[in-house]
Amino acid sequence: MDIAQEEFEEIRLLEERLHRSEIRQSPNAVAELLAEGFVEFGSSGTIYDDREELIALLTAEKTAQVSLPLIACDYAFRSISPDAILVTYRTIRTIDEKTPPRHALRSSIWQRIDGRWQMIFHQGTLTTPTA
Repeated sequence: MDIAQEEFEEIRLLEERLHRSEIRQSPNAVAELLAEGFVEFGSSGTIYDDREELIALLTAEKTAQVSLPLIACDYAFRSISPDAILVTYRTIRTIDEKTPPRHALRSSIWQRIDGRWQMIFHQGTLTTPTA
């Protein structure tokens, strides 16, 4: 089964759902997006390889902490199999007026499982601003 162009847009929207505080604080919503066996290499250097533990951590985040503006840009999509896509992009998070924005390079692998897209891997890497 080939990946249609409109599925890239669907995956971008699913990726961005995970940026939203109301999604991150809903265990059911996060569980729908993250596949069993999900692994994340966080921008902090932490490895999250226990899906249920990660869902609990996201649910416990403070609303103020996760409601800060996040800009996602420079998306690229690479089909890596008929049912898997590598997504890469940049994010910029503004914390407050006194703190410089935090820039990160991000990559995710989405896999079509039982007819729907779920994230199986994510990595965030802190970087410097682009010119």
